[in-house]
Amino acid sequence: MNLKEAFRFQNKLGSLMEEAQGILSRDANITRVENTYLRKKVFDGAENETVVDTPPTEFADRITDIVRFLVFLMEQREALSKAIRVAKNALPIDMDSEVGLNAKRQEIVRVFKHMTDVRNAEVVINGGGTGYRFNQEGNQVTYRCDVKRVTTINFDRKVVRNLAAEMNRRADLISAELDRCMVNSEVAYEAPFDVNDSFSEVFDAFADAQGKD
Repeated sequence: MNLKEAFRFQNKLGSLMEEAQGILSRDANITRVENTYLRKKVFDGAENETVVDTPPTEFADRITDIVRFLVFLMEQREALSKAIRVAKNALPIDMDSEVGLNAKRQEIVRVFKHMTDVRNAEVVINGGGTGYRFNQEGNQVTYRCDVKRVTTINFDRKVVRNLAAEMNRRADLISAELDRCMVNSEVAYEAPFDVNDSFSEVFDAFADAQGKD
């Protein structure tokens, strides 16, 4: 498989592990609860009745197999992670670093784009200002006045625009290189099941294989 497929399978392993852990984390799944209604104590002739609580999962009677299955998934994840690391080390670029750097480049480009969209402006804000003066009686009173607001950019728009374009080009080049690496790199790992299989399908196949060993 290539790196793109390996990352997809890595996510699949993660989701299967989460589901298995969710099953094992619920006490109702890993215990058997019996409730016996002691009716004989209440009146003669009655019979006691025992009712077993229904567990919330269909795998409640196969909990030990789920434990083994979770360990199997962990081993597969370890093997796949090791194979991915080997494949990454053979790449012409440091994939992890470049992914982070490209995200930062694109973030900076958005900031630069916002800057170049800002325009010089002049507006009059009616009654936007306040002040104090003395009236004829000599008392200090407030008054309002209009405010002329002039906004002027304090940077070189051309420089910012050119740097944004250059950084954008660099980000596109790196993205294209990362895409090529994802598709063309070979990961030495053989998936033990199809990435589209459900939890039940993968678990049943695992349990069947365990029974044959």
